[in-house]
Amino acid sequence: MGRFADGLEERAADVLPEAVFRYFRQGSRDSTSTSEATAAWERHRFLPQVLRDVTEVDLRSTVLGAELACPFAVAPTAMQRAVHPEGEVAMARGIAAAGSLMVVSSNSGSTFEDIAATGVTFWAQVYVTADRPACLPLLHRAAAAGARAVVLTADTPVVGTKHDGEGPTIWDLAGPGWSHANFPDGYGSSPGDAKATDLGPQDVEWLARTTRLPVVVKGVLRADDARRCAEAGAAAVWVSNHGGRQFDGAAATADCLEAVVAEVGDEVEVYVDGGVRTARHVVTAHALGASAAFMGRPPVYALGTEGSAGVERLLGELDDELTEALMLLGCPSLGRVTTALLSR
Repeated sequence: MGRFADGLEERAADVLPEAVFRYFRQGSRDSTSTSEATAAWERHRFLPQVLRDVTEVDLRSTVLGAELACPFAVAPTAMQRAVHPEGEVAMARGIAAAGSLMVVSSNSGSTFEDIAATGVTFWAQVYVTADRPACLPLLHRAAAAGARAVVLTADTPVVGTKHDGEGPTIWDLAGPGWSHANFPDGYGSSPGDAKATDLGPQDVEWLARTTRLPVVVKGVLRADDARRCAEAGAAAVWVSNHGGRQFDGAAATADCLEAVVAEVGDEVEVYVDGGVRTARHVVTAHALGASAAFMGRPPVYALGTEGSAGVERLLGELDDELTEALMLLGCPSLGRVTTALLSR
């Protein structure tokens, strides 16, 4: 039997409307950063250890105090109801069954309450608004529903240009309720509802104080920015270039991770996404110092092809591959993966 992940993107292209698949697949402008992401992980090579006892392998990991059975966490993605009628709720069921973590997009088409009812461990992603209080109803609702952390997306003062071609777009197909399920009625009608273009370290502190939740800053590629986040009170920084959907030409996250870890890894947790597709990529991320690795597109494709069962199947298959990888590397747990395993 072949791997479920093999050809997953192609199967999603076959079953999803072309405009929907294009929305999830595309990067900004020429998709340079999107196309380079996975190749950057593939460049790394390892020095496996021998004469180590790997009779039992432990895949458990901990992020911000939450223990995960499956270390393949799922990044925030909007418009999930475009690929499945239940959208984020169906995604959450698959993630909960696998024992992993879900980050819920602020533009989710499912309510935080419905997502929480699946039992999934979840964080809430937010874009801070130009008028800061405008995003408070979303944040308070997320916290009341059980969100364990707030993820501030910091790399989107404007949305990067996408070249959609001549055909219909996902917005032409969008049904009622596909997004903004957690905002109050009328949200988006005021200029203050727009994304803030003046984000600063003070917003990290404000989010932590207002929500009383750990704040994760997502979209960090530079060590100096990671330092500013840590000094502002962030509980974690997330190395990400938004899946190549913001500045086209941004460096691959696999090439930025180590410098960020060297700067702040002793003080805050560091996460990474971008082109993560295999167990080996996750091992690489941990070897470079990440506390967790996130995936964006593959879980969406799994949801679109086989629903919740597809998401659980994808994460379970990756768990099996990770167990084998750790055994062959001579590591009885993910926590024992260090930089010393990388071939320089």
